[in-house]
Amino acid sequence: MSLTPIIQVRNLKKYYNPGKASEVRAVDDISFDIYEGETFGLVGESGSGKSTTGKVLMKLEDFTGGSITFLGKDYAVHKSRSELLGFRKNIQMVFQDPYASLNPRMTVKETIGGPLKVHKMVKSKEELNTIVYDLLDKVGLSKSFANRYPKEFSGGQCQRIGIARALAVSPRFIIADEAISALDVSIQAQIVNLLRKLKEEEKLTYLFIAHDLAMVKYICNRIAVMHNGKILELSTSDEIYHRPLHAYTESLLSAIPEPDPRSEKERKRIDYAGDTVYTLEDNPDLYEILPGHFVYCSEAEIPVYQQKYKKYED
Repeated sequence: MSLTPIIQVRNLKKYYNPGKASEVRAVDDISFDIYEGETFGLVGESGSGKSTTGKVLMKLEDFTGGSITFLGKDYAVHKSRSELLGFRKNIQMVFQDPYASLNPRMTVKETIGGPLKVHKMVKSKEELNTIVYDLLDKVGLSKSFANRYPKEFSGGQCQRIGIARALAVSPRFIIADEAISALDVSIQAQIVNLLRKLKEEEKLTYLFIAHDLAMVKYICNRIAVMHNGKILELSTSDEIYHRPLHAYTESLLSAIPEPDPRSEKERKRIDYAGDTVYTLEDNPDLYEILPGHFVYCSEAEIPVYQQKYKKYED
C-alpha cells in the first residue's frame, strides 16, 4: 500500500432540502484520504450516510459543500463530456443489488462490453469478445455465459458479472457499495475473496461500504465508522477492532454475533446513549488521539480518549 492519496475528501457535505424544516444532513462535514492500493472501509448502520458518500464520490449525486480531489484533480473540473468520460474510466462501482444493477434485456456480453464501446477501447467484434471472455474468466465464470441473460444466474453469479463490468475499463478505484449484503453468507465469502484477489492482480484501490463489521475487518486496511452523517472514528482495522475509543464503535462491535453458542449467550450488548451535542466553543472535530487513530470529539475530550487508550495497553 502506497501513502499517496488516490482520493482526498475535505469537509464534504451532502444536504437534502437545505435550509428547510425538512433538511436532512446525510453527509455532514467529513474528511478522509484513501491511499493508493488500500481497501478503505466505511461502516455504520442504515441511514448513517455511508452509501450517500459513495454516490457522491461516484458523481451519481452532487454535493452541497466541501471538496473532493481524485488523482490530483478537483471534482469541479469534470464539466465536459470528455472530462467526465475520463473520470468514469478510472472510478467504477459495484452495487448492492446484483439483479437490479444489471439490465435484464442485455446479455452478459452486452453488459460487460458496453463500457468498452463507450470508451472506444475496442476496434473489432473479435477484440471485444476476447476481452469479455478474459474478464469472465477473471471473475470465475465460463465464457459460455456470455450470450445468456441475468435472469439465468444466481445472485452470486450476477455480482461476479457486475464486478467484471466494473473491471472492463481498467479503473484505478472501485467503490463496493454493500456489494455482499444481498448475498447468502457462503457466497459473501467467495465474493470477498474474489475482490481481494483482483485487488492484487489489477493493482486496485477500494472503498468498501458495509454494515457487516466482521467482513470489513477481513478485507479492509483502514476503517471509518460513520453515524448520522459524521465520521466518529477512523483508524486501522486492527485498532478499530481491538482498541475502539468512541462509544458508538464499541456499541457496533458488541453487536457482532459470536459463532460459539456459549460465548454468544454470554455476549453483552453495549447500548449507545446517543450523539453528544457540542457547541461552537467545544470546537468538535475529528482529532488524532494517537498516531493514525482519529476520534470525533471536542478538544477538551482529547486527554480523556488518550487515557482510555492507555487502559488497553495496561
